[in-house]
Amino acid sequence: MKKIVLTGAAGRLGSYLREPLARMADQLVSTDIIEVGKLYDGEVFMHADLANLAEMEAVIQGADMVVHFGAIGDEAPFEDLLGPNFIGAYNVWEASYRHGVKRVVYASSIHAVGMYPKNEFIGTDVVHRPDTFYGLAKCFAEDLGRMYWEKRGLESVHMRILSCAQVNNARALGSWLSYDDLIQMVTRAIEAPVTGFTIVYGVSNNDRAPVDNSLASYLGYRPKDNAEQFAQQVLSDKPDADPTDKGQMCQGGPFASVELGNSGVASMNIVNDKKKS
Repeated sequence: MKKIVLTGAAGRLGSYLREPLARMADQLVSTDIIEVGKLYDGEVFMHADLANLAEMEAVIQGADMVVHFGAIGDEAPFEDLLGPNFIGAYNVWEASYRHGVKRVVYASSIHAVGMYPKNEFIGTDVVHRPDTFYGLAKCFAEDLGRMYWEKRGLESVHMRILSCAQVNNARALGSWLSYDDLIQMVTRAIEAPVTGFTIVYGVSNNDRAPVDNSLASYLGYRPKDNAEQFAQQVLSDKPDADPTDKGQMCQGGPFASVELGNSGVASMNIVNDKKKS
């Protein structure tokens, strides 16, 4: 490929994607509203606001693929999410369509279906059941992607990431997506010959994974890591689960129990192990 665009390049997950994506094309354009630091060979940085269609067109022009990870990555008031998460998704798809992009690879989230109980082994074909305004934005982008495929022929792969962070809680034993498996999933989403509109869960090969990716097996995503290696440490001295706590019993974890507009990340103890370029 000649050009790949990565939005949200300054974020924690973006930091792990920049180097492998830079090796997949003649040019990687990393974009965000803050700088990314030292660039890899073949990488350039462009400052752009997702909520500004003209800026996104300038970034995306000439791209073969867009890997869209940019957004506010937490629950927040709807008004705060409207620009980057809702309008930003539209701008990415519309700019991609206008400039002949083959495919958008999108960081969706388990929060699009976060109110399903964890004891229901859900597939990629379940109806939306968002747990927050943040999850609602993911539903919007998934429906947007389906519409742009069916009406305009723009392919997209929507990766419903469960939890891509260090395993330090019981939920993560099922929901963990390792950084290596994240890179593999994005790579498969880019390299697949044909995807149409596809949903795939972003989860590693965990013994306790609560989701089913069989309907997306044609992507070739075969995760290798397993969170069970952390089980003894994580489960030691932990209280029994409370079956009345939606944060423990639903797919969305803490996002399922917070009040709308309030942070779900605040109680998750996520380690910021962002990769240094």
